[in-house]
Amino acid sequence: MRRLLSIALAVLLLLVVLAYSYLMPRRGPGRNRHRAELTTLLISLKLHQGDLIFHTSQSAQSRAIQLATHSPYSHCGMLFRQGGEWQVLEAVQPVGITPLEKWIIRGKGGHFVVKRLRDAEQVLTPEALRRLKRAGQQYRGKDYDQYFGWSDERIYCSELLWKMYQQATGREIGKLQHLRDFDLSHPAVQAKLRERYGRRLPLDERVISPVQMLESPELVTVVER
Repeated sequence: MRRLLSIALAVLLLLVVLAYSYLMPRRGPGRNRHRAELTTLLISLKLHQGDLIFHTSQSAQSRAIQLATHSPYSHCGMLFRQGGEWQVLEAVQPVGITPLEKWIIRGKGGHFVVKRLRDAEQVLTPEALRRLKRAGQQYRGKDYDQYFGWSDERIYCSELLWKMYQQATGREIGKLQHLRDFDLSHPAVQAKLRERYGRRLPLDERVISPVQMLESPELVTVVER
């Protein structure tokens, strides 16, 4: 019975996708929105609450982050299902929730990667997910931390996800580094550092970067588009 139900759902999803693709605008800004909505529909059955999602931000500081970390991935968030829709909890200004399709549109080229705790089935029990949501709730509304400090007063994207998982499950996803560990040699990186810190760089400040979480052996890839 379950197999028949799964087949029926798959067929229904295929029909919806075909109809949606037929109605999709051929060009213009509406096409990106429709493409993101279609992508969300296609991957929705693969997603689990607590999954981490990464993309290349198009914010003003994104290039500096990419250069300093040697990775195209400069922003990340956590997936939760709310009101029947997939949402991304993320540290922007301020920390809040963004519908998945809107989050996809904001990334460069609409590309993203979804990662999951390797042993999520054992670790992310219903109670653990409730703790994870509570851990995220305490940061809602906090200002984005453009100085990448480790205090909870302000918070940046990968710091939010790292602290949520550590508080809810005891797991540390990604190795903590110090600002001095990054490649700070590029002129674009140096300009951004001068803009933020002046001449007094907090080189010993603890930092967790998106790529450290993305490449953590604690995670496995679920979706890459």
